[in-house]
Amino acid sequence: MAKLLVKLQRYFRRKPVRFFTLLALYLAAGSLVFLHSGFAGESTVTGTQRVPREGPGLPYLGVMQLSRGFKAAATMPEGGRRHGPWFKSTSKEPVERGKAGDHSSSRSWALRGRSGREKEEDRARYIGCYVDNTRRRTLRGVSFFDYKKMTVFRCQDNCAERGYLYAGLEFGAECYCGHKIQASNASESECNMECKGERSNTCGGVNRLSIYRLELAQESARRYGSAIFRGCFHQPDNVSIALPVSRLMLNMSVDKCVDFCTEKEYPLSALAGTSCRCGFPTTLFTLHEREDEQLCAQKCAGEEFESCGTAEYLLVYQTQVQDNRCMDRRFLPSRAKQLVALASFPGAGNTWARHLIELATGFYTGSYYFDGSLYNKGFKGERDHWRSGRTICIKTHESGQKEIESFDAAILLIRNPYKALMAEFNRKYGGHIGFAAHAHWKGKEWPEFVANYAPWWATHTLDWLRYGKKVLVVHFEDLKQDLFVQLQRMVGLLGITACQDRLLCVEGQKDGNFKRSGLRKLEYDPYTPEMRKMISGYIKTVDAALKLRNLSGVPDDYYPR
Repeated sequence: MAKLLVKLQRYFRRKPVRFFTLLALYLAAGSLVFLHSGFAGESTVTGTQRVPREGPGLPYLGVMQLSRGFKAAATMPEGGRRHGPWFKSTSKEPVERGKAGDHSSSRSWALRGRSGREKEEDRARYIGCYVDNTRRRTLRGVSFFDYKKMTVFRCQDNCAERGYLYAGLEFGAECYCGHKIQASNASESECNMECKGERSNTCGGVNRLSIYRLELAQESARRYGSAIFRGCFHQPDNVSIALPVSRLMLNMSVDKCVDFCTEKEYPLSALAGTSCRCGFPTTLFTLHEREDEQLCAQKCAGEEFESCGTAEYLLVYQTQVQDNRCMDRRFLPSRAKQLVALASFPGAGNTWARHLIELATGFYTGSYYFDGSLYNKGFKGERDHWRSGRTICIKTHESGQKEIESFDAAILLIRNPYKALMAEFNRKYGGHIGFAAHAHWKGKEWPEFVANYAPWWATHTLDWLRYGKKVLVVHFEDLKQDLFVQLQRMVGLLGITACQDRLLCVEGQKDGNFKRSGLRKLEYDPYTPEMRKMISGYIKTVDAALKLRNLSGVPDDYYPR
């Protein structure tokens, strides 16, 4: 054997080209064997499987597996949902359905869905699987999608927050809200897709909705289509002046009255039995004194499941028409006599407060900083130097003695630190109306942020109370709950006479462009016991400092946590 090896070695020394040729052939043969073993494991389309038709946005891909993990579903029905190129599935396997007559598959899906639904009984009641149509939706309110983390709770919570009565989940990742179900029932076995963020629960199917009736929907924000429910109100004394446009509708429904007032370009639609009235919120009809809804509970002539009010008690909706009485804004005509700070800890609602002040006064607000995104959204005072004197007040988060003493007066906006810290964390990692990623909350960023920012929340308030001149304290929570009264206080400090009708206009436009949608609320409490203990100590310190100056302490909802 040794002699043979020596002979081969001498042979290839004399003829090295033959050696390298033989080596290349050997490597090529090995590669072919490897490739063959890889193809042998590929799935194939059997004769019993239906090949889906090519959709307009996504060409047929057969069973070829793409690099991002998407595999075409060979069992997709011909009339199924088609997605554009934006769609990316995160699942590693195609959706599998039970074949006709395979009752064990549908039974397992029904049992799985039932176990999840029992957990939701306290906030919602499952009412069934319904047909949906991409051209004419079964639930016609707002909708949102999350192809990674959709859960039943998220969909219910966001529909309830907006006042809808129904929440529906479809295709495992899509959520639809609405006040009426406008479709027929489907078989429970057709709602057979797992929720993307909750494998133990069912989130509809292909063109099928798993629908829940929300028991805890916020009635104050109930929507009919694009209209916002404002409440039941007693008819004003001078109704023809307060609501100047009207029409008799013998076949009355909410949609008909809302459409009529929208066409006439009025922001309020009031149903009074068979009479539809339109107008603006004014001192004659402020919408501040709501009545019991039962007083308005008279069935509509044109829609048996809706209430249309009575001749004495009106059901009021806000249409999509914008109330332009408070939308005009400009710079101050002459230099301001005093520099007024709009001071707050980051995440306490300063941008929202600026929006309200601009609408209420008609003048731009300025800033100690410059934020291009805010300027592009209409805050034109953002580019002015904060000492220019052309703006009604100046946004600032500063808390040093020198900076505070630069201002002649201040509106100090204080917010619950738990909410403020989360809002600022979202802004820092997701922008003004964006959200921090899940990895940021679970990583080291969140604990470090709380450790650095929580003490600042307290020192910011303490410094302004100590060094500030003419400080007006406004709690964010009070501003949300009683906007009219709190905004009057703020405008008064700015030296502007508040126009009542303008303030009423602001109430209808209060959200602006910088309110987070709530569609990505955290489904867990990010605060550890150690964090809560530290923050509670800061709350007590701020509460004591406010009371020491004969001011009301922090709102009750700061405690306990």
